[in-house]
Amino acid sequence: MFPEPKEGITRQVGFVLLPGFSMNSFTFAMEPLRVANKVARKPLYACPVFSINGETVEASNGLRLEVLGDLKAAALPENIILCGGHDIKAFPSGELLAWLRMLGRQSKVIGALYTASHYLAEARLIDDCKCAVHWEYLSAFNENFPDLETSNELFEVGNKRFTCVGGTAGLDMMLNFIADLHGFELARMVADQFVHERIRDRREFQYFGLSARYSIQDQRLLRVIKIMEEHLEEPLELEQLAKVAGASRRQLERMFSKQFNKSPARYYSELRLYRSRQLIMQTKMRIIEIALACGFNSSAHFSRCYRNFFGCTPLSERKLPGKESAVSHPDEPGPV
Repeated sequence: MFPEPKEGITRQVGFVLLPGFSMNSFTFAMEPLRVANKVARKPLYACPVFSINGETVEASNGLRLEVLGDLKAAALPENIILCGGHDIKAFPSGELLAWLRMLGRQSKVIGALYTASHYLAEARLIDDCKCAVHWEYLSAFNENFPDLETSNELFEVGNKRFTCVGGTAGLDMMLNFIADLHGFELARMVADQFVHERIRDRREFQYFGLSARYSIQDQRLLRVIKIMEEHLEEPLELEQLAKVAGASRRQLERMFSKQFNKSPARYYSELRLYRSRQLIMQTKMRIIEIALACGFNSSAHFSRCYRNFFGCTPLSERKLPGKESAVSHPDEPGPV
């Protein structure tokens, strides 16, 4: 992906840290390049760090990082990587989008980590390539950009564009880039420095199978959870779910009680509510549209269920300042 520089010239890979950026996504992408310099014993890469306004920027974990400059300075490296955070609405994005479109006209190589793919999509810079989107933001991304093709893979590489789901996937993406540019042996040596046993390629899926996600071996229960996840907009009746499991209604209730300490109806309702919260925090969909998309037949019924579970109404949730938009189901894993 990174173009070959002139002989002996260090590749410039600039990182633009967006407000509330994910520290682990940033470090997993930047550190392999630093370690490659160490292992190769020469400056293969330089990794200047920038922010939108040139001021220190706070990560989602509260740590603040010094940067070298603002967007004007960030336009100088030949390769640019945006580092997103949990809240895609954390700042006015007009200046960033205009800057990205300018880089696009200059045919710069532009990448995005974690939620930063949202800004590439909004700037219309990835219309002709697949976009890797973290599983937790996939529903909202598809609602915001229904015409774009998304993938469940760790990262996607197109013509001067690449997207990565974040987390440890950034490490694998950079190791693949290093292997392409400098050979697999160097990439393997860099991976060894991270005690990283195997370099995953982009074709591997980010999302764990249901069995691994929930630590469940009961295939009947797995079938029911899968069908629940596939039918959030039009929820199935408990009798239909029991039929999928090949069990009676009472047996199904016992399975959920044993595994999750809750009824199947309660579990199903929580799945729909957590999905609705993602859409509230990550999209501009109207509340009634979200209610219908998550299987509630009216905004009043939806608001009542939402308030009973989360302690606030959907509308007030959307207006709360500083809220993180990444909301996992408690039984699901975090970022990759």
